[in-house]
This record gives sequence, C-alpha cells and structure tokens, in this order.
Amino acid sequence: MNETKPAQTEGTSLPSAGREEGQMRGRVLVTGANGQLGRALMTLLPQAGFEPTGVDLPEVDISNATAMSSWDWTGYNIIINAAAWTNVDGAETPEGRRLSWRANTVGPVNLARAAVQHGLTLVHLSTEYTFDGATALHTEEETPSPLGVYGQSKAAGDAAVSVCPRHYLVRTSWVVGDGKNFVKTMLSLAERGIRPQVVADQTGRLTFASDLAAGIIHLLTAGAEFGTYNLSGDGPIVSWADVAKRVYERAGHSPDEVTAVTTEEYYAGQEGIAPRPLNSALDLAKIKATGFTPADSTERLEAYLQGLL
Repeated sequence: MNETKPAQTEGTSLPSAGREEGQMRGRVLVTGANGQLGRALMTLLPQAGFEPTGVDLPEVDISNATAMSSWDWTGYNIIINAAAWTNVDGAETPEGRRLSWRANTVGPVNLARAAVQHGLTLVHLSTEYTFDGATALHTEEETPSPLGVYGQSKAAGDAAVSVCPRHYLVRTSWVVGDGKNFVKTMLSLAERGIRPQVVADQTGRLTFASDLAAGIIHLLTAGAEFGTYNLSGDGPIVSWADVAKRVYERAGHSPDEVTAVTTEEYYAGQEGIAPRPLNSALDLAKIKATGFTPADSTERLEAYLQGLL
C-alpha cells in the first residue's frame, strides 16, 4: 500500500496516470458496463491510465460459475463489479427473487472467488438498501438490516466480497447517470404538463455516476486501505420531492405542481411493493479521510439540469 498522504481529489477531477509510484493501475474488468456507473467508468478509467474491458448481459453472466472460472484473467489486475439486479419491486416476485439473488449474491461470490484465486483487487458496488433506514446517517460499520429482497441479496453479496484480501466495497445511493433516471423522468413529466405525486419522507443525496466513478478511481490510485467506503454526493440531505420540485422549477414550472406525499400514501392500494429505507444519507467521513472530496449533490444537480435544458 502507498503510505504517502493521498492527494486531494474532488468530484470528477481525476488523478493523472503514474503520478506516484505504487499506485494501482493496469487492466480492469468492468461488469455491468452498460449501466449508469458502468458507462461512466468506461469513460473515465482510460483517462486515469487504466485499460478497461467492459462486459454485460447477455454476453457475460457473472452468476454463471463456469463462465467466470473459465474467463481468461491473464493481465487483469482489477475487477469493478457494477452489475446488479436493481428492480426493487420486481425482486419481491417469485421470478424476480431468483434473478435478484443470482445477480446480487451468486455473481459477487463468483467474482470474489476469481479475485482470490488470481490475486486481483475487487471493487464491488453496494447500496443503502442493505439498511432499514432507521439511522439518520449510515456509517460503514452499521450492521446490515435490509427490509426487502433486493437489499437482502445485496447484503449477502457484500458479505462474500468482504472475505477478499484485496477489496473495496463501495456503498452508494440515489445514482444519476446516462440513461433512464429520476431527474430525467421528472423533467419529462414537467414538459408534458403532468403534476406528479412524489414521496417526501424518503431522504438522501443524489450521486452522479461520473463522481462515483471518480471516487472509485481515487481509491484505486491513492493508496487507500482496503475495506468498505461510503461514496455518494455530499451537501444538504433532501427528499425525492425536493429534487422533483427543483427540476420543475428549473424547467420553468411552478414547484407547487409537485405534490409531496408520504411513502404510504404514494403506494396506497398497490400490491407487491418492496419496503424502502426512509433515510438513505451516508456518512462520508471515511472517504474524505483518504483525500477525496465528494461533490455537492445540489450543485451537481444544477449543472446536470443545465446540460439537459
């Protein structure tokens, strides 16, 4: 490990390749490469001196033990597992439960086995859904207490990854990136003159995929100790309704067009709805101690909307 004090890194400001001796560089397998984080990683990793190979379904299935054991790991140094089954409500169905456990538990088990056998560093993405949301600010040491199948399957995958000698378990929340996301959905509703109901009792901070990718790259290059790190946007803790109202306002609509409701009110009368943690905010002290400064999520939202409008 690099014992020198890591340089300060903020948001998407990436460390230059080969800045210091002993930093982790090399060939990286990125799973879930077509997702929001995967796309950001495939863009930013080469800029930081890495050689990424991106894979995703249906070509590569990390839950297939044979496929992972027969993968040619020659030349690889790092695995970044951004693959997951994230359909929270779908995971509560019989078929979804099976798919969730395959992707979120069996897949990480296979990757952890490969990492141990080949001496690789495994970066694995986790979620605040591994907690019940009873704590206002979640730390890395909090005991998992998932409410639904999705969170349970993710917590089990996290446990498998934690036995790897060389692992970074990166817990995040409320990710926004390329592709379908909450901000784009609200903007589309505003443009169509729809007045939505949005939950106001689920709180947290947005995490933009490029900032999440930058934080992962920082851990790999700054000599950070292996282990679990919370990594999300920083700044004020807000509700989904707060975010929606700001999107409407920036789109030239009145924020009053968004009706704030409770989670119970929003899902009243619906069946098969997974329980959600009400508090999703993460304590960021540990990642900050490595020299990384998480971006202010409210400022990032403004910049993101500027690019969309």
